[in-house]
Amino acid sequence: MASPLDNPTRAALTGPHARFAERQGRVLRYPEDVAPFLALPDDPDEQDWLDVAELAGPGATFVLAATAARPPSGWEVLDEIPGVQLVDAGVAAAPEPEAVRLGPADVPEMLDLVERTRPGPFRKRTVELGTYLGIRRGGALVAMAGERLHPPGHTEISAVCTDPAYRGQGLATRLVLAVAAGIRDRGEIPLMHAAAGNTAAIRLYLSLGFALRQRPDFVAVRVPLAVAVQPPSPVPTS
Repeated sequence: MASPLDNPTRAALTGPHARFAERQGRVLRYPEDVAPFLALPDDPDEQDWLDVAELAGPGATFVLAATAARPPSGWEVLDEIPGVQLVDAGVAAAPEPEAVRLGPADVPEMLDLVERTRPGPFRKRTVELGTYLGIRRGGALVAMAGERLHPPGHTEISAVCTDPAYRGQGLATRLVLAVAAGIRDRGEIPLMHAAAGNTAAIRLYLSLGFALRQRPDFVAVRVPLAVAVQPPSPVPTS
């Protein structure tokens, strides 16, 4: 049977994150200020890609996350990043006493930390997707991690980052375990994605008790400025 992890963005937007979903036909996406991810059905056809163009808009960019879908001829692939999908296989999840809950008031600091550390997409309203925890030193936010995609029964841990001046202190590890503990408390399974080239992070996550499930790609796509619509087939006459 298909798993929600095989198409996690769609599973999230038709499930726990349905309140965020913008829809055109069978195509779903997060609002642009929440996340760049767009979700297609498992078997996208020509009409689905026309609906992508309608939903995203001419010249817009979006990301296909952990799915086998690829755009049709004439669409520009801006980037294609091989990745890994990791799931909890015995993570020693535990609360972190030093962690603080982050919210909308913390977004400017969160965006600044993301800009300096580049953990992956994070936008003004990404914090609304789930619980985000941070560690402060001298009042400044120096590390964070939180929840992003939420396919049924699972929650993705994302935006794991540490200020370069505070690396080597295990802050990211402590936050990942703390976020995982909150996910476990809800009866769900922690999930992570990482670029396959980020071998240091992958080694860390495997050492924490995550296991490799699959090797999906992450594809950034630009919608053409003009999308051709095929004319309907003529109706046979008797």
